[in-house]
Amino acid sequence: MHRITRILPILLVLLSGCVTLPSQQEAAGDPDRSGDHRVAEALREALRLGTERTVERTHRVDGYLANEAIRIALPEELQSASSRLRQLGLGAQVDALELAMNRAAEQAAEEARAIFVDAIASMRPGDVQAVFTGGPDAATRYLRNQSEDSLRARYEPIVASRLESVNGYAHYQQLARAWNRLPLVEPLTVDLDRYVTEQALDGLFTVLAEEERRIREDPMSRTTDLLREIFGRD
Repeated sequence: MHRITRILPILLVLLSGCVTLPSQQEAAGDPDRSGDHRVAEALREALRLGTERTVERTHRVDGYLANEAIRIALPEELQSASSRLRQLGLGAQVDALELAMNRAAEQAAEEARAIFVDAIASMRPGDVQAVFTGGPDAATRYLRNQSEDSLRARYEPIVASRLESVNGYAHYQQLARAWNRLPLVEPLTVDLDRYVTEQALDGLFTVLAEEERRIREDPMSRTTDLLREIFGRD
């Protein structure tokens, strides 16, 4: 009890990014070294909470579509063509394609859960220090660096399958054929799988950054037993 009380002010300063964690050499002679371990575990627990909430927010109906910050818009080429396509009577296909892209991203978001868990579990002491002191989105940047390639590999086949099941390809092909028949236009050649996958990942990490900021600003409101033990005692 007394040991936790002594280190609590230090922990609060660490969370604010004002100092760095001790080096391994310094910790070797520190009787409170186990306190540093508890700090690291508290950070990992906070990241687990943040990533879990990110998946919950994105892997649900309208998780992307109803969130203006991450809603997947039509590819730039189609955005510039959409008004003309609507004039050609293809407004329903334009809307259906946008819906299909967002539904594909929502479906794929579940894949982030296990990958984030692995990235958090593999954090080294230097990673913990960097996240503590690296600014309000340091954890998001760390997780993106560690997991984005794996996420992309897992997302792409799910995006493709979902686009197929909701006729996303058919809607796009109909729009592309109609547009490409018009005189003096640049042909539409969108890689729909890649576009939706990249937009889905950008949206995922946007939401994760929001969750990280919330945890950093008010950690006790996003608590678990471990966070209550470390940060909640007087």
